[in-house]
Amino acid sequence: MNLAKALFYLLMAFPVSLVAASAWEYHQEIDRSSNTSYSFALSPIPSRGLYDNLRLEITCKDKALQVIINADSLIASQDSLFAIEYQIDKNSPVTLQMKTFKDSKRRGYNEEQAKPMIDGLLTGKTVFIRINTLIRTVLSAAMPLEKADQPIKQVMADCGLSLSNNTTVEPAYSLTKFEQEFGKLPAEQQQQVLTKIQNIILETQKALLIEK
Repeated sequence: MNLAKALFYLLMAFPVSLVAASAWEYHQEIDRSSNTSYSFALSPIPSRGLYDNLRLEITCKDKALQVIINADSLIASQDSLFAIEYQIDKNSPVTLQMKTFKDSKRRGYNEEQAKPMIDGLLTGKTVFIRINTLIRTVLSAAMPLEKADQPIKQVMADCGLSLSNNTTVEPAYSLTKFEQEFGKLPAEQQQQVLTKIQNIILETQKALLIEK
């Protein structure tokens, strides 16, 4: 593996966004089981004391777009269907069927209706989500949609998708593009890039330690 490719994968192994959890975040990571990259947009953490700890995730993995719900509490048995209700601004609530992952009781996804839901998220200011769980409790959270458009649109671009108005989104920065541009730099500027990458990694590691 050449230097440019190694740097690219090293960067992608760390979360791209260091923004606090009060804003939507865009991340690129590596699935170590397949050594392939995937990206996702993650909603802010809900206000403590007001709502349950639910987070919405828009993911592109293996060129498939998914809407994922993450919870700290039990939702349903592994690999089981459950329903969520979401309401964008003052629009009518929409019921969406999801399925828990095979290895989780607190995390579920939907692929078929991901695009319509995302289109709605891109036009709203707030989304309210409610889940009736297996043990008959209700989980709920309100998530702001301010500045959510850029992280979400980037994930859609990673999946090769366009917006509802058929406007194509610029694709994510690729390994090929990185290698081409890094290789054109003189040695001194390459070293400057290496220094900046090192700083990004150190700052990310510090941020992860603070979150723990």
